[in-house]
Amino acid sequence: MKLYCEVEVISRHLPALGLRNRGKGYRAVLSLCQQTHGNRPGPQVEGEPGGPHPTCLLISTLKDKRGTRYKLKENIEQFFTKFVDEGKATVRLKEPPVDIYLSQANSSSLKGFLSAVRLAHRGCDIETPFLTLTPVKTSEFEKFKTKMIITSKKDYPLSKNFPYSLEHLQTSYCGLVRVDMRMLCLKNLRKLDLSHNHIKKLPATVGDLIYLQELNLNDNHLESFSAALCQSTLQQSLRRLDLSKNKIKALPVQFCQLRELTDLKLDDNELIRFPFKMGQLKKLRFLSAARNKLPFLPSEFKNLSLEYLDLFGNKFEQPKVLPVIMLQAPLTLLESSARTILYNRIPYGSHIIPYHLCQDLDTAKTCVCGRFCVSSFIQGTATMNLHSVAHTVVLVDNMGGTEAAVISYFCSLACYVNSSGILK
Repeated sequence: MKLYCEVEVISRHLPALGLRNRGKGYRAVLSLCQQTHGNRPGPQVEGEPGGPHPTCLLISTLKDKRGTRYKLKENIEQFFTKFVDEGKATVRLKEPPVDIYLSQANSSSLKGFLSAVRLAHRGCDIETPFLTLTPVKTSEFEKFKTKMIITSKKDYPLSKNFPYSLEHLQTSYCGLVRVDMRMLCLKNLRKLDLSHNHIKKLPATVGDLIYLQELNLNDNHLESFSAALCQSTLQQSLRRLDLSKNKIKALPVQFCQLRELTDLKLDDNELIRFPFKMGQLKKLRFLSAARNKLPFLPSEFKNLSLEYLDLFGNKFEQPKVLPVIMLQAPLTLLESSARTILYNRIPYGSHIIPYHLCQDLDTAKTCVCGRFCVSSFIQGTATMNLHSVAHTVVLVDNMGGTEAAVISYFCSLACYVNSSGILK
């Protein structure tokens, strides 16, 4: 039984001697081995008289392929497994008095390995077959790769798994029609590039990649980006997203919950609108949505502070002279209740109120005064110079324009009259 991870062995005598540990682990292969009377390879355990032991823990590194072995039976003082789901654990030995820190391990493999170590400590039989005390091959350490780039179908691995330690994986021009579920087991992934394939749908489990910072889906067949992904752990991790050259017509309102986004590419899609809460992407600095079908921008677009903006090739409409009036007087009980919930930031969810009411609240419009409206409002359009939200602006058309139509909402007639200058 083997475990691939980073290991740091720390003597508990160091603090007493006024010394500090190095603070960095080595990539290692951990093996549960069984030693027979005629099998004595490898260095002896420190402090061991030299007799053979039925079960031992062998730690092998690239510099020490023969490894160092440690007795297990009745020799473990304590297990520390609080962060085992993150691939981390510590095994504290009695003799020698060391702490074995394990990190960057596959969590399920780590749990199984620790269970076997615990049984060995108790002297119980282990169903898993033991390995012999032989030097680890150099090829074993290839499983510690952090970067893999595949740019052709013939190089795509079909019979073996991806190295668990990958942080950057690119599989382009591989003809993929779906996301390989083996990729979703790579919990250390920070960059995933699936560009130039034929992927039509993203599984919600992509959101389980808790460290994912960059996701490139350029040139695929996507028609949507699900709300489930927008409400996953990607909210805390995702920085760069490339959805260019797909078939996306609209993004869900929940998309604006990806508030760590700094770079967003949406070129060459079929977008007919931006999420109207776009202004919530406070960290967004690079936005490119050229060659889409945007007729106007949402009012909250004015809240963005961009370094670069490209909306070339969108056929923005001319502002309408007359507003669209959907005011209700007096307000219905439903409208009044919805406004109160939103204004006072009262928590809500489908476990409290019906799902369709949650959707109404999620899609509420924001008035220029900062209040909210659901189905009772005045809608008007105006022209905005894009330089007001971005330092560098690519021309909107071939005529040198940098202006685009913006749609605004007003919760009352008073707000509309007081803001009439906006619509001039």
